[in-house]
Amino acid sequence: MILVLGLAGFTMLMLVLEWIRADMVALLVVVVIGLTGVIPSDRVFNGFAGNAVIAIIAIMIMGEGLDRAGVLNLTAHMVMKLAKGMESRLGLVINIMASLFSAVIPSQALAALMIPVSSRLSARTGVPLSRLLLPMAFCILTATNTTLIANSPLIVLNDLIASANANLLPGAHTIPKFGLFSVTPTGLALAAVGVGYFYFFGRKLLPGHEDERLKVTPGRTESYFADTYGIVGETAELTVTAESPLVGMSIGEAEALHDAPLILAIRSGNEARMAPPADHVIWVGSVLGVLGPREQLANFANNQLCRLSTRMRQLAELFNPTRAGISEVVIPPVSRFIKHTVGELRLRKRFGISVLAVNRGDQVLRDDVRAVTLRAGDTVVVHSTWRDLSLASEDRDLVVVTDIPKEEQRPGKIWQAVGFFVLAKCLALFTNLDLSVAMMTGAIGMLLSGVLNMDEAYKAVNWKTIFVTACLIPLGWSMDSTGTAAWLAQYVLHYLGSASPWVLQATLAVLTLLFSQVMSNVGATVMMVPIAISVAVATGGNPSAYALIVAVSSSNTFLLSSGHPALMMVTGPGGYRGKDFLRVGVPLTLAMLVVTLVSINLLFR
Repeated sequence: MILVLGLAGFTMLMLVLEWIRADMVALLVVVVIGLTGVIPSDRVFNGFAGNAVIAIIAIMIMGEGLDRAGVLNLTAHMVMKLAKGMESRLGLVINIMASLFSAVIPSQALAALMIPVSSRLSARTGVPLSRLLLPMAFCILTATNTTLIANSPLIVLNDLIASANANLLPGAHTIPKFGLFSVTPTGLALAAVGVGYFYFFGRKLLPGHEDERLKVTPGRTESYFADTYGIVGETAELTVTAESPLVGMSIGEAEALHDAPLILAIRSGNEARMAPPADHVIWVGSVLGVLGPREQLANFANNQLCRLSTRMRQLAELFNPTRAGISEVVIPPVSRFIKHTVGELRLRKRFGISVLAVNRGDQVLRDDVRAVTLRAGDTVVVHSTWRDLSLASEDRDLVVVTDIPKEEQRPGKIWQAVGFFVLAKCLALFTNLDLSVAMMTGAIGMLLSGVLNMDEAYKAVNWKTIFVTACLIPLGWSMDSTGTAAWLAQYVLHYLGSASPWVLQATLAVLTLLFSQVMSNVGATVMMVPIAISVAVATGGNPSAYALIVAVSSSNTFLLSSGHPALMMVTGPGGYRGKDFLRVGVPLTLAMLVVTLVSINLLFR
């Protein structure tokens, strides 16, 4: 018990402090559990083959298939048609759509898909993005408990219940597992409260600060990036003469010169390319595509003995707005770019992307941007071709915010994607198949029908989430098998033994939502569900109700932007501050807590 409590405390501490990556922490915990014999070594890695983990993998693959077939793009057209440009109606329709998709697509993946959709709608209607993103992200979280297939804590719940059943006293009633739609009544109530909350109170609670960043939309590219990041001026061509000191310099050296403009493209001979790498050498006759104020460009051309042309002639095709331009991307919490400098990532050479600025909260970093170390939630301003940007975003290391021209990759496969997704849900609902088998049937159907290929399926899986989930499940098993959960339950009852079931449930729910603010919701669920079941057994309550209250409360993460990856992803593009989350999140958290307790007790009375 001491060892398990120590591992649980270590896990919480490391997930909060982030000294070690979350997936490495989880892997370390499961290895220690195996080495110390808390769980038999032949079972210690069973989490990787568990029903929950396989189901999560399949759901991620199907979500990617729906996106590649154009379901989200079709949704954007539907929202535009239904909203008719009215802000109140636009927000309502976006929130309803986000809530519907949240029932079937994991929240972090859905946020990545919905951010560019919201940006597109903002650009076309003039409604500030700050009025759309926070409600959309919150509604994703309030509606994620509608079914058992989109929320990781709910998927893990059945595995934790199976472990609890294996450790019940002889003669005790086993706890039934949850079906696909067992939680739907509660989920629908929470989703309705979330949508209604923003419809009736959104205008009063959403950020009141309308700074220059939020008064323009990405659709007005020049004014937007000038007002937001100070990126002003126009594009022009600089032709390098034989007398120019730039001859023989690298792009990086040229950009380091005093008052140098942004170098976005180069043509040497018959070869032209966007975003030349820093080590690319400039030769006589090279044509540089640059960005800056006209006076700065003229002074630089005079000092460096270059010919300046404000009309794009030789690089016109590269700078065609339908082909390339400036855009914003967000660094998601699972990105491999985190903790690397812009220079180390070599984005120009690898992806053809030039980084112009980094926005972090209220701070805009434009000087020596190559030395900036990227963090989760950073908004990065880039210049590239739309094709290169789309290819770079496929690995999920960045999420495109700006509405850029994009062709759906397989629009002809939309009916196959929807058909196999519906088939998977029907198998889970109307047959006795495990959730993992039902969901994987839909995933393999999409693969066989060409909705996506195997390489795309591998990329669609968030392996960090898979490792964290699979490795933390044995920690929950350990809390049951060693009696740690029962001991903690007795400790809780020592102080709250005479309290009513409502107080006990509220205490467990509040503890869970507080833990989930500072660590993963899966981690909070794994630690709290065994305790909740032990409390229910000791007090004669319904273990299913107590377990479900904990699993649902783990998604009640509205107080901090760092509380959930979906919230971190909208913070930068929406220009939100910490007080915005508290002002909007505190009332919503209380409302969710009340609805959760009332609806689950009605469901299991």
